[in-house]
Parts: sequence; structure tokens; C-alpha cells
Amino acid sequence: MLREFATACVLLLICSATAFSQVAAVENQGGRVQKLAQNDERLEVSYHLASGDVADANLAPLKDVQNVYSLNLRGTKITDEGLKHLSTLDTLVRLHLEKTQVGDAGLKHLTSLKNLEYLNLYDTKVTDAGVKQLASLPKLKKLYVWQTGVTEAGIAELKKSLPEIEVIAGLSITPPEPEKKPEEKKEPEKKPEAKKEESKKEEAKKPEPPKEEPKKEEPKKEEPKAEAEKKDEKK
Repeated sequence: MLREFATACVLLLICSATAFSQVAAVENQGGRVQKLAQNDERLEVSYHLASGDVADANLAPLKDVQNVYSLNLRGTKITDEGLKHLSTLDTLVRLHLEKTQVGDAGLKHLTSLKNLEYLNLYDTKVTDAGVKQLASLPKLKKLYVWQTGVTEAGIAELKKSLPEIEVIAGLSITPPEPEKKPEEKKEPEKKPEAKKEESKKEEAKKPEPPKEEPKKEEPKKEEPKAEAEKKDEKK
């Protein structure tokens, strides 16, 4: 019993020393390694905050690190060649490759990551041909392909193999149609009122009716004096 216990302790020390040296090798290449939580031994590895450039060769120590849960390579100088160092990370769940030079050829190195659930390929060189290779990742749930060469047809093809996957492709892959502005209603042009003007002109041309002159009263004719005298006598 004591011998078995001693052997277990030695192995534990060796494993701890090995793990420590592996982590140290990653950190020497610009990586940062930390536990997922205080009581969770899974590891988060990130290179996106490195003080210098991170290229393909800097990823070589990763292949020996165990229990990696998350890896962030955002904005680094890595290419398709560098992804071959990730093929042994079978515990990897989340992978950030956005804003790198990764293309279709590099994605073949990810087909062995059977626990991968999250993959960010935003602003990379990936096209439909590369995305097609991701159909072999049974647990992949979320994929970012915004500003890549991936089309709606490529996404539809991937969903045939992974129907539950959520693909984020930005606002729209195909350029939106220009908005159609409502046609302005043109008010009919007001034609000059020719008829009214003509009628006014005609009225102006018509001669005014002659004004009636006031009738002059005819002077009463004086009766002859003889008849007047006779009338007086009769009275």
C-alpha cells in the first residue's frame, strides 16, 4: 500500500511538473494561461493581448497542453499553417480566430475538435469551401462568418449537416437593395385661364349701349285770346 501511494505521489508530481512546464512554454511564446475558475481546472489560453507579434511558430507549445477549454487568437499574425498546432486540443470548446489570415486550408486542422461549440471567423479569408469542412464538428452551435467569403448558399449547405447551428453573418451577406423613395406627387400645372381672359377682352371690345337722353318737355301751346275770352264769359 505504501509503495502504491508513493508511486501515485511521484506520478502526480511528475504530471504537475510537466503541466507547469507546458504552461510556461506557452507563456514564453506570448500566451497567457489561467484557470477557468478557482474550482475548475480547465484552462483559458489567450494570445490576443501579447506585447509582440504572435505568428505560427508561437503556437507550437500548445499541442502539449492538456485541458484547454478556450483559445483566443484574435488579431494575431497566424495563418493556415499555424492551425496544425491546434489539432490535438480535443477538449477545446471555444476558439477565436477573428481578424487573422486564416483561410479554407487551415480549417481542415480543426476537424478533429469534436467538442468545439463556438468558432469565430469574423474578417478572415474563409469561404464556402472552408465552412463545408466544419460539418464534421457535431457540437458546433455558434459560428461567426461576418465579413468573410461565406455566402448564404454555403450557410444553407452547412445547416443540412448541423441544423441547430446559429450562423452570424452580419446584417446581410448580400448587399441590400437600395430603398425605393416614394414618388413625389406632382401637382398639375395650372394653365393660364385663357378663356376668362379672352372673355374679358371680348367684353371690353363690345360697344357700350347708347345712353338715353332725357326727354324734353314740349312747351304748352297758348290758346288764342278770342277763345280764352269766350271761356271767361261763359264762366
